[in-house]
Amino acid sequence: MKVTINDIAKAANVAKSTVSKVLNDAPSISEATKAKVRAVMREMNYEPSSLATRLAKQKGYNVGLVIDLSRKSDFLNASFYDIIGGVESVIGPLDYELTIGNIEHVGRERFVSRFVLGRKVDGLIMDNSILTPELARELNELSFPYISIGEIPGVAPLCWVDINNRRGAAMLASHLFARGYRNPAFIGGERGDPMFEARVAGFRDALAAVESAKDWANEPGFKPQERAAVAGALREEEIEAAARQKEKAAEAGPFMASGTVLPGYANEANGRRLVRELLALPSVPDAIICMSNLVAFGALEELREQGVSIPDEMGVATFDNRPLAPFTTPPLTCLDMDTFALGAAAGEMLMAQINGLETAPSGRRRWVEPELVVRRSTEKNAT
Repeated sequence: MKVTINDIAKAANVAKSTVSKVLNDAPSISEATKAKVRAVMREMNYEPSSLATRLAKQKGYNVGLVIDLSRKSDFLNASFYDIIGGVESVIGPLDYELTIGNIEHVGRERFVSRFVLGRKVDGLIMDNSILTPELARELNELSFPYISIGEIPGVAPLCWVDINNRRGAAMLASHLFARGYRNPAFIGGERGDPMFEARVAGFRDALAAVESAKDWANEPGFKPQERAAVAGALREEEIEAAARQKEKAAEAGPFMASGTVLPGYANEANGRRLVRELLALPSVPDAIICMSNLVAFGALEELREQGVSIPDEMGVATFDNRPLAPFTTPPLTCLDMDTFALGAAAGEMLMAQINGLETAPSGRRRWVEPELVVRRSTEKNAT
């Protein structure tokens, strides 16, 4: 049986990436480690892959950002261009160029041969709806630099960066409860999409925290068990802000959150359609968290046509501050997510890989934290 890099790494008690760097005589690896790994290679009669070695030694000063043009709504989202700008802000000063590749045209089966083996780029950035576990493992085996926007469970090593969507959704839901809403719903997004799943998980985290808090609506202030329930989702100052509003919110009556989630492609038309579905439910929600600005815009238009008052009868909140949230009627409460910083972080992490810099496990993952922006669309019971 052929000896692999994984076998060498296990025998030498080092990471597979370290073995790859030893093969390419990377200056970031100490001479002692190089000597140890090379000794194991000799003992196991290891013959390095000429392909992997050749790939690591060539440089074209080009970085690839892989997208999926079949998801046309991505290009109506200002965040997409912020990510591009963030990546470019890092790689440009280092004389690298950015190439945008469309996986829809290339095809997943030709992806590696076109971008990696064809040496079109020195490294890749792609989100975890495109980067499958199988593709990530193949790139790892070739020791090819790449960064995932979003975590991929079960793949290691993996360098990834992401907006903390789960925490952000919990922030939005907790804000709605603090404002006096009792039965929020979540609309938009597609099942299986990692971003949708993370946001729905955060939404449900907040609902679970409310359900576990005894006598929430009848006792002023947070009790210890309530503080523990939300501590994982909120910062200390956010907990205190919710506590200050809790007694006033209690006047709205008991919590009855059903946790309704209605998925659907994130566009204006589905925002309208999903609101009609919500209004037809036996227990109509009193607040909505929307997957995107486009969904929220459609929701606002439909609520207005149906004669539903915002924010008094229905609160509406969304992800993304741009391009629409500040300019709708009423202006939308939202999460401001720094996607420029997301792109810059991806660029920094990728350049470290390309240049053979050793990264500690804690440096292989990076969160960009969202900020809550409160506007008129959720000002029920506002002080």
